[in-house]
Amino acid sequence: MFQDISWKEIANLHKTEEHTLIDVRSPSEFAEATIPGSINIPLFDDDERAEIGTLYKQESQEAAKQRGVEIVSAKLPEFIKAFQAINTDKTVFCWRGGMRSKTAATMVDLMGIKVNRLQGGIRSYRQWVVKTLESFTFTPQAIVLNGYTGAGKTMILEQLEEDGYAILDFEKMANHRGSIFGQIGLEPNKQKKFESLLLHQLLKVQQAPYVVMEAESKRIGKAVLPDFMVEKKEHGTHLFIDIPIEERVRNILDDYQPWDHHEEALEAFKRIKRRIHTPVAAEIETSLENTDYGQATRLLLEYYYDPLYSYSANKHDSHTIHASSTEEAVPLVKEFLARKEVYQH
Repeated sequence: MFQDISWKEIANLHKTEEHTLIDVRSPSEFAEATIPGSINIPLFDDDERAEIGTLYKQESQEAAKQRGVEIVSAKLPEFIKAFQAINTDKTVFCWRGGMRSKTAATMVDLMGIKVNRLQGGIRSYRQWVVKTLESFTFTPQAIVLNGYTGAGKTMILEQLEEDGYAILDFEKMANHRGSIFGQIGLEPNKQKKFESLLLHQLLKVQQAPYVVMEAESKRIGKAVLPDFMVEKKEHGTHLFIDIPIEERVRNILDDYQPWDHHEEALEAFKRIKRRIHTPVAAEIETSLENTDYGQATRLLLEYYYDPLYSYSANKHDSHTIHASSTEEAVPLVKEFLARKEVYQH
């Protein structure tokens, strides 16, 4: 018989052994928010879930259950095979720890596969996330990367993380680049998913003496930073990354690849068009329409993003790193961090 297990017990298991969390909800539910590191083995796909929900509302609970049995029976061999392929201890969960996770756990248990079920489902995990963030005290010092749009701050963060530095990449957690064009080619994460990813990363870096992060606004796409994180950034040590505008244009084009998202780029520009001096706005729009993305990007930087950033950047005293490219800036940032470590010791 499968065992019910609390989120606290699962969190402790993760510290000492390999453990696989399996979300048996539909793919769209999984995509919207899940427990970080989980895999999705859905009991029902999105259409099947909608069909069963309709039967439940329009006919009866019994009719919905009967249809559920028919659907699960047809896919049982593949479902079991997916569980058999996992060689670690396993815990299944659904939204409330109800029928779907119970059905999944019962079926795999009958096939001799040991499995646990998360008590209260992902809702209990979500309650833990909210409660923990509400009372979280973030102790490392914040090293905040500032710089005009296109300076490659995210690229620097990624390189630092690869080299073993403690970082917080808010844009990655939000799946959004933090500007009006920030969701081009991306599907931004909603608040629940963002908070889960944020909390797990906060716990990961909590013992570090300092953590490097980017100077983001409170809102990043559909996600909002908690107040304690905004305050931490405001009082952190700020590094201003200064590279030539030509390199910034190149970075933006490499990152956004607007030629693959032409209509999205035009639509995003229309949302800020009225904030730019009319003749310049017309030139930007013409450049976009003619697929001259380099010229459009440069004009946007000079007449929109740089003035905005200058206004906000003046709020902080910053140590400036001058470099000819983002690649050249990385070792200079590391040199600064090395001096920081010496100072702290």
